[in-house]
Amino acid sequence: MSKVVLITGGSSGIGKSIGAFLHQKGFVVYGTSRNPEKITNSIFPLVALDVRDKQSIVNCVAEVIQKSGRLDIVINNAGVGITGPIEEIPTEEIRNNFETNLFGPIEVMKSVLPQMREQKSGLIINITSIAGYMGLPYRGIYSASKGALELITEALRMEVKSFGIQITNVAPGDFATNIAAGRYHAPVVKGSAYEVPYGNTLKEMDSHVDSGSNPNEMAEAIFAIIQTDKPKVHYKVGAFMQKFSIVLKRILPDTMYEKMLMNHYKL
Repeated sequence: MSKVVLITGGSSGIGKSIGAFLHQKGFVVYGTSRNPEKITNSIFPLVALDVRDKQSIVNCVAEVIQKSGRLDIVINNAGVGITGPIEEIPTEEIRNNFETNLFGPIEVMKSVLPQMREQKSGLIINITSIAGYMGLPYRGIYSASKGALELITEALRMEVKSFGIQITNVAPGDFATNIAAGRYHAPVVKGSAYEVPYGNTLKEMDSHVDSGSNPNEMAEAIFAIIQTDKPKVHYKVGAFMQKFSIVLKRILPDTMYEKMLMNHYKL
């Protein structure tokens, strides 16, 4: 029997690549979009979902289970970027980012766990970010929301293991997707104390995304994890130096690592 997969945020970027890859491997794939009727080129069905709306999540999960009778794999991929000096980012934008990147995935997991518990099996893959392992300048809110999801996954993984349910984190580095276009950018304010350093950092970040890895690398990594009997707690996917930066954070003194980041961002 083909396994049933639900991918949040499956209409573009990494989610779309993962969905297409798994679809071609014979999985029954459902992606999600806030407005699925506007997406005409998806090779797998899209279900309406807004991860900021609990009822929308409940309806989406119920629809997938009603159509397929089960739910084997959930990939929490929906997420949004956010940049800016923490002092200048409107609090409502900070809340919105956490609603999408943290509270949404938590609600998705809460909604699918009863079905997986009944099946005595299931796999949840949370897409986080290498940025979630460190506080990055002008990306602090994004780092915090993704880092929080990493810790939630660690805890929940232990809580549900006895039910036959497995949970893991996959932290990508920079991939060539449209995330920069959908990211909330706090404006570079003329005359602000952050005008020059934030403006320069913003250009640097966008260039990293534009020259990022092929999203198919993530799709292949996800497929390999699904084939694994006992997934690890954490996976990192991306360029060597991005993954190595996590190792450096672990072994270098804090102030030395901070200086390395500031040099990288030319601060």
